[in-house]
Amino acid sequence: MRALVTGGGGFLGGAVVRCLLEQGSSVGSFSRGSYPALEALGVEVFRGDLADAQAVAKACRDREIVFHVAAKAGIWGHYDEYYRVNVIGTKNVIAACRSLGIPRLVYTSSPSVVFDGGDMEGVDESVPYPHDYKAAYPTTKATAERMILAANDAHLATIALRPHLIWGPGDTHLVPGILALGRKGRLRKIGKIPRMVDVTYVDDAAEAHILAAHRLWPGSPISGRAFFISQGQPVALWDFVNRILQAAELPPATHTISPRAAYAAGWLCEILYKTLRLRAQPPMTRFLAEELATAHWFDITAARQDLGYEPKIGMEEGLRRLKVWLKEGRQSCPC
Repeated sequence: MRALVTGGGGFLGGAVVRCLLEQGSSVGSFSRGSYPALEALGVEVFRGDLADAQAVAKACRDREIVFHVAAKAGIWGHYDEYYRVNVIGTKNVIAACRSLGIPRLVYTSSPSVVFDGGDMEGVDESVPYPHDYKAAYPTTKATAERMILAANDAHLATIALRPHLIWGPGDTHLVPGILALGRKGRLRKIGKIPRMVDVTYVDDAAEAHILAAHRLWPGSPISGRAFFISQGQPVALWDFVNRILQAAELPPATHTISPRAAYAAGWLCEILYKTLRLRAQPPMTRFLAEELATAHWFDITAARQDLGYEPKIGMEEGLRRLKVWLKEGRQSCPC
């Protein structure tokens, strides 16, 4: 297929690009930065801003399918910055697909779009969007996901995938964040009760996108729908964190604070950082406190039955690969 991957130079986007290349597809990548490693693989690299409608349309030209992976992620920052990338950018991708007659659009969403601050244990795609959010990222991702699903019609087939906690070699968010806090001795376990969470190895997340693409067309059973994606076996959150620390030969997190104290600390940090107009990410926010203190695991029956998705990389193999990557000191996506 002739495919475009927005965010093709990123962690998940790069994995999607590699999967497409392995299948013999012609691949383009649209990102803000330059990525010589992608060009060396034969990828046509477009550099631009998702908020620039003309740049997006130029990259989408002559494509049969678009994988919209790029997004602004994080737990802190000005709402306008998230809205510009996640909402306006998605609007431009949809418009480009319509104007150019591209019939398929696969969107990378997030389970955070349905997170209401409480435990989510074994929920499926019928769980509703919450009435409010405590961070700009889930707010704007939820808006974008609704736009993607509403855009599905007889001419453009759309689908939203919700992979949870993507990790593995090349990670630029989850693993580096854990290691940075671990090196500073600033990791604190929240609550004494083990909370189970889903995680998704990056290669499995990418494979889900390819499977969706092959089953997606206008009028297909999967079009206009959202799907949870994970490894299918929830893990205890802090056991997972400590095993990542162990892979980097760092000591485990042992200190514990209560969920109430973490939430209060997040509230105070938000007030302080907003008052002082600090751009750095605070050590805690209300959204992060709730995420770390609650269970998040999902029923992926729909993905298994309707996408043919089945996780292939287990925890032990994933950690082995991560340890090798960390020992080699790689700083970029393992293209």
